[in-house]
Amino acid sequence: MKKIRKLPLKKSKDLEGMTKEEKVKQIISRLEKLFPGSKIALNYSSPWELFVAVVLSAQTTDKQVNVVTHDLFAKYKTLEDYVNTPLEEFQNDIKRIGLFRGKGKSIKLTADIVYKSYSGKLPDSMEKLLELPGVGRKTANVLLGNIYGKSEGIAVDTHVKRLAKLFGLTDETDPNKIERDLMEITPKKDWFMITYLLIDYGRKYCTARCKHTDCPLKNYIIK
Repeated sequence: MKKIRKLPLKKSKDLEGMTKEEKVKQIISRLEKLFPGSKIALNYSSPWELFVAVVLSAQTTDKQVNVVTHDLFAKYKTLEDYVNTPLEEFQNDIKRIGLFRGKGKSIKLTADIVYKSYSGKLPDSMEKLLELPGVGRKTANVLLGNIYGKSEGIAVDTHVKRLAKLFGLTDETDPNKIERDLMEITPKKDWFMITYLLIDYGRKYCTARCKHTDCPLKNYIIK
């Protein structure tokens, strides 16, 4: 996948004369008060376990992933365990996860690459991560932020996609274009946390079927 070229956004006035840059700062400030301990919901104890959990989480709830990885991580304790286990056996161990065959194949292929080409350590750059099977920008951003403390972009999951549109921070529907728009208006220091703040907000207050009557940030919604 090609790197995203940053394009300028017009400073549109969409809420009482507020620019998108001003609006996103206020939203982040409010969210930080609502969720002071916001963080990734996936359970893991090593960078490689995080990779596995993130790949498994595609189109699957974090809650279900944590159920599956509880047993999985007890069996597969090292990267070598993933490398040495036959694909069919590994796929069987994750069959409670949707799309388990494709996810299992990606995890196994990446385990081989990381073991042989990177001395067992996940790459620490967007460019190298995107070369790994099953890794898109969302996964790469999650790994870089949580493992290496790097912010090269903003992870856009279903909650971020929905709320960014709801708050009028983007008009796009493609995750890569939404990421580009958010990067343009969000201070870089907040790129990592905005993902988890929006996820927490979407889960607790503003679900997909929300009527927005009791949402703490309902005033920021574009009608």
